[in-house]
Amino acid sequence: MSAPESDLVVAARSVDPDVIELRREIHADPELGLQLPRTQQRILESLTGLGLDVTLGESTTSVVADLDTGRDGPTILLRGDMDALPLTEDTDEPFASKLEGHMHACGHDSHVAMLAGAARLLSENRAELRGRIRFMFQPGEEGHHGARYMIEEGLLDGVDRAFAVHVDTNQTAGSILCRGGPMFASSDELHVEVTGKGGHAASPHFARDPITAAAAMVGAFHTMLTREVAAFDPAVVTIAHIHGGTTNNIIPETATMEGTIRAFSEQTRTQVHESIGRVASGVAETHGCSCSVDIVKGYPVTVNDPAMVDLVRRMADETLGGGNYIAAPNPDMAAEDFAYVLQQVPGAIMSLGACPDGVDDPRAAAALHSNQMVLNESVLHRGVAMYAAMAMSG
Repeated sequence: MSAPESDLVVAARSVDPDVIELRREIHADPELGLQLPRTQQRILESLTGLGLDVTLGESTTSVVADLDTGRDGPTILLRGDMDALPLTEDTDEPFASKLEGHMHACGHDSHVAMLAGAARLLSENRAELRGRIRFMFQPGEEGHHGARYMIEEGLLDGVDRAFAVHVDTNQTAGSILCRGGPMFASSDELHVEVTGKGGHAASPHFARDPITAAAAMVGAFHTMLTREVAAFDPAVVTIAHIHGGTTNNIIPETATMEGTIRAFSEQTRTQVHESIGRVASGVAETHGCSCSVDIVKGYPVTVNDPAMVDLVRRMADETLGGGNYIAAPNPDMAAEDFAYVLQQVPGAIMSLGACPDGVDDPRAAAALHSNQMVLNESVLHRGVAMYAAMAMSG
């Protein structure tokens, strides 16, 4: 016989219809980047009448809403990211995206809806709270550094701890997964241009082929990782785009490569940056070419505070019942700009399992960032409950 639901889960279920409706509205009308005026307006409408002190972003369409209890206590920040991905949806959902090339394939629509639901739930129970709850509705998480803009505008002033919930369709529905230390990797862009000497494809000895040099670099980067980076502090370098030449019988002057660099520590991140420059230059010189390497730093490593992770575990056990918390054995090579918040404030980001019904093995579900991603809406009230639980943990 299953244990009875906690009062907080029961309360979260009461706002579930509104949460699902808001999620579907946002899902059908996704926006990209830092300027999301329609999403911002829907958030403001959902917060109407809750007695919150609302501040709108100056450089982005962010929303910060404070619930001030009037009683001494910590300021706890809860985040929900708002933006979609540049992807065309291919699902049968009745509320599928109406905009080609725009899709909420990472679950940010559900994050907004769950956070808005938590704001309503906590506002209705403010007599049981103390301190201040800050609701962070953030645009531009998908590579646009939205959290950094919000921090520059004073988001973290007075904040004592911070939490975020992120859905995961490849995780058992309703479970909470978290870990102390690195949770997500850093993410940097790699751009390499190799310059040789063009010529006729029939006479490569009169040319200096940049494509051959570029191809050799890819293998050299991977060898460098296995020989120079510790296996227990790993990194990933993926070359995802190579371009060179115009036709089949011309050796081009230049070839370009683009990729990503991921790491779980700032030390390894710096080491890989330095090694890539050295290896690229050496390979280019070996082939009689030259090269330029440009590394664009992206999100830092997302590091969860161990004490805050322990708090997440205890709140998950008390709120959702024992057996629903999973201690993540390893960090994830995905990246998160909640890292900027956790660099300055102790806190944690947790994953909420949202594997769709009918999928026996969560690993078989369409993953986040897939054009076929669908999530299990029946778990959203659990996300609302966890947001609320973290707010009430102070």
